[in-house]
Amino acid sequence: MKYEVEIKSLLQTNENAQKLRDKLAEQGIEIKNKYKQLNHYFLNDGDFAKLEEKLLTLFSDDKKEKLKKILEEGKNHSLRTREMNGEAFFVVKASVDDTTSSNGILRMEFEEAAGIPMDALDKLLEEAGFSYQAKWSREREEYGKDDFYITIDKNAGYGYLSEFEIQTEDENSLAEVKQRILDLMSELGLEELSQDRLERMFKFYNENWREYYGTENVFNVE
Repeated sequence: MKYEVEIKSLLQTNENAQKLRDKLAEQGIEIKNKYKQLNHYFLNDGDFAKLEEKLLTLFSDDKKEKLKKILEEGKNHSLRTREMNGEAFFVVKASVDDTTSSNGILRMEFEEAAGIPMDALDKLLEEAGFSYQAKWSREREEYGKDDFYITIDKNAGYGYLSEFEIQTEDENSLAEVKQRILDLMSELGLEELSQDRLERMFKFYNENWREYYGTENVFNVE
């Protein structure tokens, strides 16, 4: 099983995003990729057994085992579909600590290309009884350093947000990995976005997403 340790920092403005770009460049951390992305989040209101049955036909045997493990053994699942560069992905995250699976720090993750269009993938979730929570749009810049995966996102509603992530298969190393991320963020002059504020932002967006999805509109929730 692949685990991800991810910590966010709220930048809000393009000026702050540019300061981070400059600091990354000073450390020799270069941009790897840039693209637009759509994410459709679903509520946990459907039949997981039925969803598993529908989805397993889309993936190879090794990926099926990973999907079964996270659906059957994970907790507080976050279900979403994603479109990136014209390709649709099924994404499910489940928490392994007491933060949420949607925005938490320590999580199991499954993200694989589905081989079908996003609309068709959404329909499979709806047929299993899952309904939309919210639809998100963003522009993402990807950076890499060693095993660090760093992004600068321009999110509808949130404004600019940065994410620092390391993936590992060693469950016992999660605390150590988290500290490595915090140390790098400190070097870059960034503060961790608190889980409490992140959850308030997430809740506000979910309640008002139609005003922000696909737009330049931004809100500020303390």
